[in-house]
Amino acid sequence: MLLTELLNSIEYTEIINPQNKNIDSIDIVSVCHNSNKAYHSSLFVCISGALSDGHDYALAAYKRMCRFFVAERRPSNLPDDVIIVITPDTRIALAKLSDAFFGHPSKKLNIIGITGTKGKTTSSLLIYNMLNANGIPTGYIGSNGVSFDDYHFNTVNTTPESYDLHYYMHRMLDIGITTLVMEVSSQALKYNRVHGINFDITVFTNLYPDHIGTFEHPDFNDYKSAKRTLFTDYNTKFIVYNADDENARDMIEDLDCEKKGFGIENADADYKASRIAFFRSPGNIGVSFECSAEEKKYPLSLSFPGEFSVYNAMTAIAVCRKFGISFDSIIKTMQKVRIKGRFETMELPNGATVVIDYAHNGVSLKAALSALRVYNPNRLICLFGSVGGRTQIRRAELGLVASKDADFCIITSDNPDNEPPSAIIAEIASYFTAGSCPYVAIPDRKKAIIYALENSDEGDIILLAGKGHETYQLIAGEREHFSEVEIINDYCYSKKKN
Repeated sequence: MLLTELLNSIEYTEIINPQNKNIDSIDIVSVCHNSNKAYHSSLFVCISGALSDGHDYALAAYKRMCRFFVAERRPSNLPDDVIIVITPDTRIALAKLSDAFFGHPSKKLNIIGITGTKGKTTSSLLIYNMLNANGIPTGYIGSNGVSFDDYHFNTVNTTPESYDLHYYMHRMLDIGITTLVMEVSSQALKYNRVHGINFDITVFTNLYPDHIGTFEHPDFNDYKSAKRTLFTDYNTKFIVYNADDENARDMIEDLDCEKKGFGIENADADYKASRIAFFRSPGNIGVSFECSAEEKKYPLSLSFPGEFSVYNAMTAIAVCRKFGISFDSIIKTMQKVRIKGRFETMELPNGATVVIDYAHNGVSLKAALSALRVYNPNRLICLFGSVGGRTQIRRAELGLVASKDADFCIITSDNPDNEPPSAIIAEIASYFTAGSCPYVAIPDRKKAIIYALENSDEGDIILLAGKGHETYQLIAGEREHFSEVEIINDYCYSKKKN
């Protein structure tokens, strides 16, 4: 694509062109923000992150033969055979350039954006599965990666950078995908990763204090304000919201579009859940309920525990009804859906149950333990840790919740990165005080899991919290392969052999 065509999509104040090159005939073959992906005829966009500044990597891109840059200021040490376009905001520029480079893919898809503190992944994947099962070719982008048709790609962030979003949307369109359901994080909204995307449907699940810290949001109001922009700034036509959440009014008030609320026995909700019941069978923990909507009542069940799973289901119901899917189809599809790393349940040979879940902060861990307690386990065992290098506030939350709500805890590692696992574990353990449940500390997460499995009894429920869908451990800056499902399967296989 010609450089001049790309530049027509952004605002810029200056073009630095020391050698007065003719820019009218320059062809750009890729847009990138990672210097390792730059090469001849790339356009490198210098974006700033929480920990690094892309301007500092411009020279690295130059050494890979890149000569064309978009920046907020002139990067240092670049030779004179470059062209630098100065723009007020490179994150917005990257979003607009990516959109133009891939032919404006978001305008050709029906896009559902889901935001909130909890429930984004499960709600999104319920919708993704039900739309596809009912003949609507749908893609998914979120914490569990990118999925469409038979393709799956892992991602680093819940909502990838704008270039990656437009790349995947372009790929989806190429094979006939018509609809996209996307988890939209507060960071994605704050840092303009979704800038310029039109969301046909937006969803608010709930809001609790989270992602507040040095490298995230300075306070709850900043976090809340970032979330609200999904409903105010992205041309939504239809809003689905949790009518039971105290922040819902602030999120959607004064917005002139169609809205549908869901809740549990809430008179103001369009979709109301009641008659909630919990069931457990070998390898399956679930919940059933009755949904009142459109002047009728419908019985539903799904293989996820807890009252919050009812909220996730109601979210999916409201969105799927907007697409015209019948309640009969919703009922049949919902009871079959399983989601990787979200209350993923496995049965051990000794009759204990293992639950793998992404619960990684105080709110989600408390919700998970409370949901599992309803099933009257012999013992509720919680294995968990906390990430290194950031979100230290979570360690207090996790320790306080687990020490009170579990019967036995195994404190271990969870993506320690460059921080000593023993230091993280010691900090968490400091919140186990008089009256807390007993615990052991095992820094090696694989050994910790084996310990939990070996020391379980029939009727126990073991919650492996924090990793969920992830298939790696972040250690000293490197992602090392790590799969909890594989560890459990290997353990079960060895027991059957013996």
